[in-house]
This record gives sequence, C-alpha cells and structure tokens, in this order.
Amino acid sequence: MGSSKLIAVVLLPALLAFQAPMATAVNSNLFRDYIGANFNGVKFTDVPINPKVRFDFILAFIIDYTTETNPPTPTNGKFNIFWQNTVLTPSAVASIKQSNPNVRVAVSMGGATVNDRPVFFNITSVDSWVNNAVESLTGIIQDNNLDGIDIDYEQFQVDPDTFTECVGRLITVLKAKGVIKFASIAPFGNAEVQRHYMALWAKYGAVIDYINFQFYAYGASTTEAQYVDFFNQQIVNYPGGNILASFTTAATTTSVPVETALSACRTLQKEGKLYGIFIWAADHSRSQGFKYETESQALLANATISY
Repeated sequence: MGSSKLIAVVLLPALLAFQAPMATAVNSNLFRDYIGANFNGVKFTDVPINPKVRFDFILAFIIDYTTETNPPTPTNGKFNIFWQNTVLTPSAVASIKQSNPNVRVAVSMGGATVNDRPVFFNITSVDSWVNNAVESLTGIIQDNNLDGIDIDYEQFQVDPDTFTECVGRLITVLKAKGVIKFASIAPFGNAEVQRHYMALWAKYGAVIDYINFQFYAYGASTTEAQYVDFFNQQIVNYPGGNILASFTTAATTTSVPVETALSACRTLQKEGKLYGIFIWAADHSRSQGFKYETESQALLANATISY
C-alpha cells in the first residue's frame, strides 16, 4: 500500500471444512477507503458517505514491529498501532458507525514501511506468530470496536507456504472466535507478492472475503483497456474472489491516473464485474475535497446488485 494465548491449532482443518466456497465476483456496491496513515488529522466525519453503498473504512496500519529500536525491528506477531489513533479514536469509530448503519471499520496489517524502513513479514515460528497475532489483534480489535482486518504485507522474509499458514490460520481463528466478521488481502502486480498471496488464496480463500488489488501500482501509462485486462488477469489468479478495483488519490506521476481507473470501473460495471472500489487514501483525498470518494460511491450506488 502507500508508504508509511495459546490457540488450539489442531482444530484448524475442522474449522476450514465448514467454510463455504466464495462466490464469483459480480457487480456490488462495496466502497472502501484507507485512512490514518499520513497523520494529517483526517477524520471519519470528513469523508462523504453515500447511504446507498456498503462503506468500509480501513485504518492504516497496525504492524508487528517496534520503534523502540533504531531501526525498527519485527516483534513476531505482537502488533502495535501506527494509524493516527489520537484522531481516529475508539469513540470516533463508535460514533461514525452509529451515525451511518452502512459503515464498518477494519484495520490493515503490514504496509510498506515503518519510519521510512521496509516492513517485512518476519516470524520466529508459525505457531508463535499465530498465537501472538491472535492475542494482540483481539485486544486491538475489541478495544477499538473494529469489524475486520486487511492483510497488506508487501515484503517477505519467509516463503509463500509459511506466509500462507500464518495468515490463513490467523484469519480462521479470529473468525471462529467471532473477533472479526470479514477479512481482505491487498496484493499487487509484483511476482514475489503474487506468489505469496496466490498461495494464501489457494489454501485459505474460503475465509478471505475481499481482494483489495492495488491496480494503481501498474504505472502512469496504463490505459483503460490495459486496466481491464489486468483486472481480468486477477480473476484468473484469484478464482471466485470478490476483487475490488482501485486507485490512489496521492499526488504521483507513477500510478494509474484516477480518470483512467474510473473509466475502467465503468467498463467493468457494464460487464458485471465491478464488485467494489477502494481508494488509497482518504488522507490524500482531503486536499481534493474527497471528490473521488463521492464519484466512486455514486457509481457503485447505481449498480445492479448481485451479491
């Protein structure tokens, strides 16, 4: 994304056996907006919310790193808060959800950097990471009245099978305990990233609700037709997944232009493939008056819903 106790694991196969297969992505009205990574004071109430869409705020980020060392170091599944929680507080979460019944609030794990250093998925062992992550996430989620999680690790010091077991078990246990209602993943078009997330999807796709694919990472020269082709490639890579289109409102000359992405979204909706849209991020959109949040939600609100 943008730069920035114990559990009975033997029960996991049985838990997975009761998960229903994911439906194929079709038109829907899910809008998602990342928020809180830039520490610029953006509030939930700043962002326009269309009552005709399903709206998820995604807090960015929590990271299993500590900044008590220099440089920051990994903490093996013990997560710390790195979103602007002096503004996006538990009471703010409760208030925005009470005022808007269509709003849920999730938190994203990982991200690209911490204190301008790369964030790596790094563990001591699968069991210890899962145990620590279940405990620390349960506390953060319950303390902040959150509804779900998003997985946004972008750099890895483990192989795809290890990443798969860690994240897949974590989501499975949190859902089984009723701690979260939904989970998403946020891959992008990098070979190493895709190897890890496609392996995760292949084994644990039944517990993953949405795929926040970072299409804007393809580059500024991307055309509408190429964007649609990239989307269709992800339908093949993540079969049966609810794949969201995306763009960034950051000031950049290296990402897919917003208007190109929105044009592709209209095409995808006509083809019955636009499950939803996510934006990175409300922090950037603030200076633009949240124009593209409004436009994206209007598009989704007019969808013929099939979910």
